[in-house]
Amino acid sequence: MKRSRFTEEQIIGVLKEHELGFKTEDLCRKHGISLATFYNWKSKYGGMDVSEAKRLKTLEAENSRLKKLLADAMLDNSALKDLLQKKW
Repeated sequence: MKRSRFTEEQIIGVLKEHELGFKTEDLCRKHGISLATFYNWKSKYGGMDVSEAKRLKTLEAENSRLKKLLADAMLDNSALKDLLQKKW
């Protein structure tokens, strides 16, 4: 996964500037981002505070770790079932 050039604090700062009344095109030009990036940020982080964004990041990391553990457990379970189904 590609690392973002911007932290959650910076992203929320850009969105707060937009809420203050700055034009979207001007903000994108100022910060060097595309309009699509801005609207993706707005859909993901719109209305959040910095603490909420950090909490979201930790929850996403924990969720991906748990998904990986579940996939490993299911793979082990499948391998054991295949092994037990063979006749000795």
